[in-house]
Amino acid sequence: MRVTLTSEAEGELVDARDWYHAQAPGTGLRFMTEYRALATRLADNPRQFPIVRGEMRRAGFQHFPYGLYFRIRADEVEIFACFYGPRNPRQGQRHGQ
Repeated sequence: MRVTLTSEAEGELVDARDWYHAQAPGTGLRFMTEYRALATRLADNPRQFPIVRGEMRRAGFQHFPYGLYFRIRADEVEIFACFYGPRNPRQGQRHGQ
C-alpha cells in the first residue's frame, strides 16, 4: 500500500525531527530513519497496528516517544498525525474524524 501524510502530520514530523536535531546532532536523522522503517511496516501490513477509535489506528515508534495516527483507505494508508506520546490522544481524534 502507498503511505501518505497530511500536511498537518508532515509538519508535526518535521517539527519533531528539528527538535531532536537541536538536542543532539544526528538524533533528528535517527528519528527520520525510524519513521521510514515504520512507514514501510505500515505499507506492508497496516492492520498489525491497533485500532484506537473508530477507524483510527496508532503505530508507535520503537526508540522515540511518538506515535503515528492513521487510517486505512482502499489503496493507501493516510497518516494524519504524528504525536509525542504524553500528548492528549483526543487531539488525534480531532484529525481522524
